[in-house]
Amino acid sequence: MYFTTCLTLFLSPNQGFMLNYELLLQENKTWAADMLKADPDFFNKLSELQTPEYLWIGCSDSRVPANQITGTMPGEIFVHRNVANLVVNTDVNVLSVLDFAVNHLKVKHVIVCGHYGCGGIKAAISNNDFKPVLNMWLRNIKDVYRIHRSELDLLQDDDKKTNRLVELNVMEQVFNLAKTSIIQRAWKNEQRPDLHGWVYGLKDGLIKPVYEMKAGTHIDALYEYDNL
Repeated sequence: MYFTTCLTLFLSPNQGFMLNYELLLQENKTWAADMLKADPDFFNKLSELQTPEYLWIGCSDSRVPANQITGTMPGEIFVHRNVANLVVNTDVNVLSVLDFAVNHLKVKHVIVCGHYGCGGIKAAISNNDFKPVLNMWLRNIKDVYRIHRSELDLLQDDDKKTNRLVELNVMEQVFNLAKTSIIQRAWKNEQRPDLHGWVYGLKDGLIKPVYEMKAGTHIDALYEYDNL
């Protein structure tokens, strides 16, 4: 039977032709074997307990994997990722992750990590029509631009403007975290978690802290709940 497919075929010396997605499964077996070789009890320990101290809210970009760029092991960071690392007050997905991390895992730190050269940020700066769903998502970034328009409009270089908006977007998402009753209740009752805004550099692999809110920080009174 002839199949019309765009999948690339790779030749493996031991297994003949292998579909490209099957290479992922093969690499998984190799990785698992390497982990067991280094620590025969690795997966037993991993399966028994998840006690991360950190919630990471990052971009979906495949070049920014939380564990690899922080040198941490599986189980040490609880991760949520979406396009341009947004914290949207109507997004049940991110709020459910936040609720679970704060109230059940008892994380001590919540990190919003963006990255320079972010495609979502670049798309939001443009006036292209990306069709309804993506337009709706990117509008949250356009709102960040509007808030900081006086600063951003002074930047003539497109890369500098994009990267500054990356930083400002991270800062606004940290502020969005602080607006939630989830965070405010934990601040009031348990004096945690601290909130951090970071930006990762694709060109040098380094993380730049750009913003921080210690537990209990006062924000705009309009957003503070008094009956938690």
